[in-house]
Amino acid sequence: MRHEFDSPAAVIDRVAGLLDEFHAGGHLTLSELSERTGVPRSSVHRLLNQLIEAGWVRREGRRYALGRSMFEWGALAQHHDELHRAAHNVLHELHSATGLVAHLAVLEGHEVRYLDKVGCETVPLPSRVGGRQPAYRTALGKALLAHTHLSPSTPALPGADSTRLRGEIAQVRERHVAQEREETVRGVACVAAPIGDGRTCSGALSVTGAVDTVDVVSLATPVRVAARAVWRALSHNHKGFQRTSA
Repeated sequence: MRHEFDSPAAVIDRVAGLLDEFHAGGHLTLSELSERTGVPRSSVHRLLNQLIEAGWVRREGRRYALGRSMFEWGALAQHHDELHRAAHNVLHELHSATGLVAHLAVLEGHEVRYLDKVGCETVPLPSRVGGRQPAYRTALGKALLAHTHLSPSTPALPGADSTRLRGEIAQVRERHVAQEREETVRGVACVAAPIGDGRTCSGALSVTGAVDTVDVVSLATPVRVAARAVWRALSHNHKGFQRTSA
């Protein structure tokens, strides 16, 4: 029989409770964690072993501390939040200027993760905030792949025409603009640009709509200008943070 404290919700609550105890930093023993959370030692020990395997917690002798993965996730969440704040108003302006849906995304492995979406759809789009799409099939993904160290010929891009894709990625790297026409959804096209300075790429933004409303020639400049505006905002925020911290 499955007990209530073994339900998924209960397990999540217990994990969250354990991790919260490390909020102030430092190292804690099994007994301290059990006492502070009110969870039996055996259950705490089992959960800690699972968290260690996931890299969320590390063990040093008889004490436990947060693992590297937790700090990496924290840094990633902070980056996504900063990027979203810097881009949100720019996306609204881009949508107003073009009448198309504006997206913001980052690269996660060989997929794009959508962080923001502004505008009303005139055609059904597969994108949603928090959703993913294969990078090689989207303009956002091509813009991001062109400005990272990932190789478009990797086997992680199933079904892609490697020769064609390598040529397209090279053009994107040179022109700082990418396009996609009906590669993800029939009748839909997209134009995207990377957010960065040529050495660093923090993400990408795009405009998307029906094929007959998306012209890469006329949209390339406003999309690139919008991407530069987001990068300037990010750079300004980082400089302000450095001055404040100095």
